[in-house]
Amino acid sequence: MTKQLKTVEHKSPTAAKRQRIQERHEARTGWAFLAPFALMFLLIFFIPIIIAIFSSFTRQDSGGGLYGGGELTTKFVGLENFKMVVTSSAFWSGIGRVLVYTAFQVPIMILAALTLALLLDSFLTKHVTIYRLGYFLPFAIPGVVAAMIWMYLYTPGLSPIVKGFAAIGVNVDFFGRYAILGSMANMTTWTYTGYNMLIFLAALQAIPVELSEAARIDGASGWQVTTRIKIPMVRGAALLAVLLSIVGTIQLFNEPQVLGTSQTWMGKSYTPMMMAYNTMMGTITPGGDGPASAISIVMALIAGILAIAYAFIERKVSK
Repeated sequence: MTKQLKTVEHKSPTAAKRQRIQERHEARTGWAFLAPFALMFLLIFFIPIIIAIFSSFTRQDSGGGLYGGGELTTKFVGLENFKMVVTSSAFWSGIGRVLVYTAFQVPIMILAALTLALLLDSFLTKHVTIYRLGYFLPFAIPGVVAAMIWMYLYTPGLSPIVKGFAAIGVNVDFFGRYAILGSMANMTTWTYTGYNMLIFLAALQAIPVELSEAARIDGASGWQVTTRIKIPMVRGAALLAVLLSIVGTIQLFNEPQVLGTSQTWMGKSYTPMMMAYNTMMGTITPGGDGPASAISIVMALIAGILAIAYAFIERKVSK
């Protein structure tokens, strides 16, 4: 017995060494698989953010005295760009528009996506793959192309929708000052409902079938299974979809930018993202990368605050 214990004690350091070598090998393998993603994350996401933050403290001025004409020089201006943003009435008017837009567009889109997901997850729908692809297809269309299609559908004299309303004696102006936000909301809802539907559908399909079967055995109706089991269990998916939608609406750009080509009354800063783009392009003064970066950073902070506030409220309500 003593001889066997000595043998075990003699072998244990070797076994521990082998285990450490195996653990280091597994760690290196894991880092090797992670390296491509980490590299792309640095190049595409992290480094541009650092450059944007640095740029937000600078501004480009042209030399040449009163009449300009000299080379552009970059100078450090501290918080001057951020002061310009937070004191700009045009910026806060744009923020107000996207907040109003978010208040009615996001709930409609989320409810539509959840309804479609519940229908596809039910026993009433056959050929689910065809419907799933059809609902998701608008998301595959580039945003600018989709906005141009809808601009055609909104244009009087060209639009079959406008002609249809006119045939029944209803005059509709999709480009009106009070209607254009609704027109853009319709475009965004058409594009992203299918995308959010897939989020809900994945969450619904992850629910164990045994729960629904047990509820039906206990006498629950299909409506009760949906409202008491399925909908409460997709709360996490709903949180994700709403957070992504809030961040996306703050960055509203394609729809107003395309519509603005024909509706010049919208101006260059109808939404904060339009203001950032046109500032970068120099069509809004002060222009350049610095002021545009400051606008983008303030937008990101506002979007983050709204997302955190919603997540906090949702967590409080769910408790």
